Amino acid sequence: MRASVATPQHRAFRKVNPTASTRLDRWALARIQESVASAPLRFALWDGFELVSTAGPPIATILFKNRRALSSWVWDSELHFGETYMRGAVEIHGDLLATLEAIYRAFGASQRRPWLRHESHNVQEAKDNVHRHYDLGNDFYRLWLDREMVYTCAYFPSSESSLEEAQVAKMDLVCRKLRLNAGERVVEAGCGWGSLALFMAKRYGVSVQAFNISSEQIAYARDRAKAEGLGHLVEFVDDDYRNMTGQCDAFVSVGMLEHVGLADFPALGRVINRSLAGSGRGLLHFIGRNQPGQLNPWIRKRIFPGAYPPALREVFERVLEPHNLSVLDVENLRLHYARTLEAWRRRFDDASREITAMFDEDFVRAWRLYLAGSQASFTTGFMQLFQVVFARGSSTTIPWTRAHR
Repeated sequence: MRASVATPQHRAFRKVNPTASTRLDRWALARIQESVASAPLRFALWDGFELVSTAGPPIATILFKNRRALSSWVWDSELHFGETYMRGAVEIHGDLLATLEAIYRAFGASQRRPWLRHESHNVQEAKDNVHRHYDLGNDFYRLWLDREMVYTCAYFPSSESSLEEAQVAKMDLVCRKLRLNAGERVVEAGCGWGSLALFMAKRYGVSVQAFNISSEQIAYARDRAKAEGLGHLVEFVDDDYRNMTGQCDAFVSVGMLEHVGLADFPALGRVINRSLAGSGRGLLHFIGRNQPGQLNPWIRKRIFPGAYPPALREVFERVLEPHNLSVLDVENLRLHYARTLEAWRRRFDDASREITAMFDEDFVRAWRLYLAGSQASFTTGFMQLFQVVFARGSSTTIPWTRAHR
């Protein structure tokens, strides 16, 4: 996905309406405003017609540049907010993050989309989904991630911590929670660019078999392992997690569970069950929710196809409970993820000219919306970031206290 293509529909979204707004247009605008009545926002049409904020001084103005964009919001605002913003048919005059936070708060937790069928992803479908996001190019991600190329929530030990320091601290936190010991065998499901696997081997002396189905990430990780002389401890496997074999002392997955899909949670549970030794333990780090609900349809369409951020009980019921795996610890790092996204957004904006040259302006707007929307979802509590530590139900080699933290 090197550049977006302007289809006739997309060109229609971009078109500026030359005609004056009608009574129907103004009714549609009022209906949109009512859907987020508690958000202090001004709404405007292409001909200058405005609806003032009913919730106090406005923090921003949402401008519809044509009738097609306006009507699309009436039909499905959650999908077409992203589509029209990405195509430039809707402009936000004001702070994007503050606007999105106000909209999330106005929607509230009760405004969840109707339940949809949860499709199962076979290996090829899973690979296609991963390819559309993670294989956009290492050069692209290198522009705005930290030097370790970690694309998951960081852990900020203090308010002064940099993103680089916080990502290293996150990896160390994961290792401490897993109580890794030299010589142990670790299996990692979904390893990104290999940072955690290499960190575990280098700092804790464990051997790691790390699975991933992103070809660009695997190639990068293998090159790095070779350059750092860790090839004898870390094996990067270009394969789906469902094909794991052998046993391990620790199972870890950071930022992959969201991509598994609810229908395939039982398959992940079976993999963990057959992989984990009797005294083994595991950690799942994932974006989740307080209540079950569908991911935003625009995010599923444009950013993370096939993704599903689960509620805790869905993970417990479908992954852990069928195999008598005991939950030992649960931590919510959602504000750490909000701060991580703040750092990513700043770096992304700093590199926007180079990213536009790689892709196009639509791509930059789409990713700017995705990063800002993600940050807003964590600051407002719309999304959560869970770390769950577990072990065999019969295991007695579990922490007596949290002192290891």
